Amino acid sequence: MIKLLTIVGARPQIIKASAMNRAIRSTFPDSMTEVILHTGQHYDKEMSEVFFTELDIPAPDYQLHVGSLSHGKQTARMIEGIEEVILTEKPDVVLVYGDTNSTLAGALAASKLHVPLAHIEAGLRSFNKSMPEEVNRVLADHVSSFLFCPTHTAIENLKKEGFDTEASPPFNLDHPGIFHCGDVMYDNSLHFADVSATRSTILQDCHLTPDRFVLATVHRDNNTDEPSRLNAIMEALLTVACEEGTVVVLPAHPRTRKAMERNLAPALESAIRETEDFKIIPPVSFLDMIALEKNAELILTDSGGLQKEAFFFKKPCVVLRDQTEWVELVENGTSALAGGSQSTRILDAVTGLRGLSDYPAPPIFGDGKAADFICKQLLEHLKF
Repeated sequence: MIKLLTIVGARPQIIKASAMNRAIRSTFPDSMTEVILHTGQHYDKEMSEVFFTELDIPAPDYQLHVGSLSHGKQTARMIEGIEEVILTEKPDVVLVYGDTNSTLAGALAASKLHVPLAHIEAGLRSFNKSMPEEVNRVLADHVSSFLFCPTHTAIENLKKEGFDTEASPPFNLDHPGIFHCGDVMYDNSLHFADVSATRSTILQDCHLTPDRFVLATVHRDNNTDEPSRLNAIMEALLTVACEEGTVVVLPAHPRTRKAMERNLAPALESAIRETEDFKIIPPVSFLDMIALEKNAELILTDSGGLQKEAFFFKKPCVVLRDQTEWVELVENGTSALAGGSQSTRILDAVTGLRGLSDYPAPPIFGDGKAADFICKQLLEHLKF
């Protein structure tokens, strides 16, 4: 029996972890067991706890409750807590996802204690090291024994950094195994698409008509905490909301709401408040978000995960960032980089993508069985 220690700390990681947990329980219950640690990097009942219930994941075995701190303090406290759990549980492998401070803390704690690290979403690069996420993902990759890449581009990125992408087992920290596995979020989108159709009432609750609304999310620090960018983004969204027959829906994280109160120009804030078709709503559950994505005409976001989900559901996506780790989506024309500093550039991207007559959807992210593949590889190679 192989024991995995799964580390999550943010809502997207809980969602990704659900695919692995589902695979372990349904396909590998006699050969794998999972211990879940929640760092508490992003933690409140609305944003985290409800997800474990909704996605049918067992409650975390360990919770660190680190909360919002500076990058240094937060990461240090996570490392300390994760180290204690590793020493207690003695896992065969530590599993981390993506690019948060929880990812970095798990990677450093595992490598210091000589426990193999498996990084899911390895090899992604935005090539902008001013983003904390870029630093986290690069460092995690370089202390991993198993690198599970969602796309061929991710493998090429690792190759350019000196990794041996043709390495043979046995794998370890100095000789990692690199695998093209597809994307666990594609697994989830396929699994939960039908579930959301029967269980979500978000369209009715918000009085939305399918294909007659635009979905937007804004949460990254450089967009919310820089007044000029936040004002440009909100001005563009307001313009879209003022178009006849179009509604803009913005599920807003509490941080984003506070940033809007603090940073929006009074006239813009007033105009948004008075525009009935600009709906700013509380954060939604994963199933509700799936329903919104499936039924939106267009998506505008600075979220990496939402860019992919837009592609899964064949929705054009305006990326409110200057770079993206999902370059394939920009290259095939289904996403457009619009930044966040100029409302005119954002609106031009909206206009361009609305004219997308044929949605190219090559199998960039695998076959929807990434989690099964990852489990099989870990079972095979941890025997060495």
